[in-house]
Amino acid sequence: MIKFSIVTITYNAGACLQRTLDSVISQRHPHIEHIIVDGASKDNTLEMAYSYEKQSLQKDNGHKVRIVSEPDRGIYDAMNKGLRMATGDYICFLNAGDFFPAPNTLDIIIEKGGLESTASPVWPAVIYGRTDIVDNNGRFLHPRRLVPPKKLSWRSFRYGMLVCHQAFYARLDIARSIEYDTRYRFSADVDWCIRVMKEAERRNLPLTYADAVVANYTEEGQSTINHRASLRERYQVMVRHYGKITTALMHLWFAVRTIFKIKKCNI
Repeated sequence: MIKFSIVTITYNAGACLQRTLDSVISQRHPHIEHIIVDGASKDNTLEMAYSYEKQSLQKDNGHKVRIVSEPDRGIYDAMNKGLRMATGDYICFLNAGDFFPAPNTLDIIIEKGGLESTASPVWPAVIYGRTDIVDNNGRFLHPRRLVPPKKLSWRSFRYGMLVCHQAFYARLDIARSIEYDTRYRFSADVDWCIRVMKEAERRNLPLTYADAVVANYTEEGQSTINHRASLRERYQVMVRHYGKITTALMHLWFAVRTIFKIKKCNI
């Protein structure tokens, strides 16, 4: 049976972690490895994590919780630790405050990805879906503005990060060979997703659309708080993968599109 490695990065996340833990423990799929990588929190994050581990054991749901807490060199260094610890077939990063929308979310990933189908012996390199945006209390705000295409390739991200990191399930054998580039502070997830999809193309493996909301993303993430620095980094990532000319033309198109939207709203 398919095993998922769910990685949650935490640092002083006591205010928002519980809904993440609740959404993982409520998953009906039994083969889950939940890896919590903590950056030596000073609040009650670890207390919550160990209580959750005990609760998971008592529930006897087949889930395995693994917790590590130590100083790190930022969120992407912590994600690399999670990658190295993971032992599942697929990996997903669900950070503190983010959560699965329903108890059958992982079952949907399995079904839509054809992971238990005898007709398709090749597992997709990536299974991806849609994302809803929630506030700091976990309340629904709106669907994510960028909607994933039914057909995705690494070239698709020229138009922006069309798939949210939390809705991107990568095959572990591919993901583990491609660590996050810790030179980036805010946009290494964009770079990582592109490189995973490039490797999928090199191996001639499909990227499969789940056609469902598979993640709820908290609006106030680090890249949202540091929006301007994140945009500069994202531009650098795009230049790295698509070249200066293509990136400049795409950003010009973004600017023109924004102007027309503003004018349309004012009419």
